[in-house]
Amino acid sequence: MLREILEMFKDELIVIEEPVSKKVEITKYMLKYKDKPLLFKDVDGWEVASNIWATRERIAKYLGIKKEDIVHFLAKASDEPKPYNVVEKAEFMKNSTRDFSLRELPIPHYFPKDASQYFTSAIVVAKDKDGFVNLSFHRMMVRDDKSVTIRLVPRHLYAMWREAKEHGEELDVRIIVGNPIHVLLAGATSVAYGVSELEIASAMSEMAFGKPLEVVSVGGIEVPAMSEFVFEAKILPELDKEGPFVDITSTYDIVREQPVVVFERMYHVDEPIFHALLSSGYEHYMLMGLPKEPQIYRSVKQVVPKVHGVRLTEGGAMWLHAVVSITKQHDGDGKNAILAAFTGHPSLKHVVVVDEDINIYDDREVEWAIATRFQADKDLVVIPNARGSSLDPSGEKGFTTKWGIDATKPLDRKEEFERARLE
Repeated sequence: MLREILEMFKDELIVIEEPVSKKVEITKYMLKYKDKPLLFKDVDGWEVASNIWATRERIAKYLGIKKEDIVHFLAKASDEPKPYNVVEKAEFMKNSTRDFSLRELPIPHYFPKDASQYFTSAIVVAKDKDGFVNLSFHRMMVRDDKSVTIRLVPRHLYAMWREAKEHGEELDVRIIVGNPIHVLLAGATSVAYGVSELEIASAMSEMAFGKPLEVVSVGGIEVPAMSEFVFEAKILPELDKEGPFVDITSTYDIVREQPVVVFERMYHVDEPIFHALLSSGYEHYMLMGLPKEPQIYRSVKQVVPKVHGVRLTEGGAMWLHAVVSITKQHDGDGKNAILAAFTGHPSLKHVVVVDEDINIYDDREVEWAIATRFQADKDLVVIPNARGSSLDPSGEKGFTTKWGIDATKPLDRKEEFERARLE
């Protein structure tokens, strides 16, 4: 599947023919061509792709939509999940083995101070006793030939693991690598427990390609049939050190005690391509940030009827800074939109609210709106000692000061703030 996707972007594709080491050297290319799709032909004998989904434009092209419509596309898929189609076979089933070493796979060691090689693009698939299938991204630090430590935040997979642990059991999971963007975005989406991300991916598949997502059962757990790699694994009750590792803000995260995962079997397609996701790279930004934009959109729309767009900015690692475009109906809508944006994405630290005539994808236009439509003594909202993102190194014990800029025109003086245009 990844080979077909890369063919779709062949005009932009950078192919690295010479052998490249998976330890740090591979990262140099990812940073040099940070917004270009890369195909490494020889990383310890394996093919590796990176930066595939590093731009909104490529994501939109693959899904057959405009980049401005991504937020609505994701919102609709989350609001209206669709059943997936279970099939008997998948290409990855052609190659199955217990004789493999994680150390020998092309799992990169991205930065010099990273503790080890890291899975970063892997999605963990788990199924509870009621049949609910959960998909979620988790970084995983390679410990040895067959085990990793997995970073679990207190969400759905963590709850499933805790329940298994309390019963003295291991949690059976499948780990998938190398999937198209609709599966990746679904895996990065935060929804209520019991809403399967597989069904969200299926809704995206129907909207983009006119057909449901195809999945196949691997030992009783459904996984996307187009996966390049699939691993059978178990999350143990045992804990071990995880980290340090560079997170989305390009700073090192702390060392924690995290669960151990034991890998038992590997499947892969013929001539597989391993997807290497550079932590703190643009592709990481897109996969973490894009699913949060619909949450901000919904929250702002509850207080301001006309919301035109939401963008988590690359400069804010697509996690801490946002721009929201609205049409004001009342003075004060700008400030209400600021507060609603913080509610929609609690990790958000800074938001700029602009009028509909500002292109939120153009940083110069956003800055122009701040320069000409904002006065700090009247239009600045500051919220001290708020719960923020643990990924913000400037925060203290998870607390931060949030601030918003109302860069919208006063309704009674709109004409004074219009930009000169040719008729």
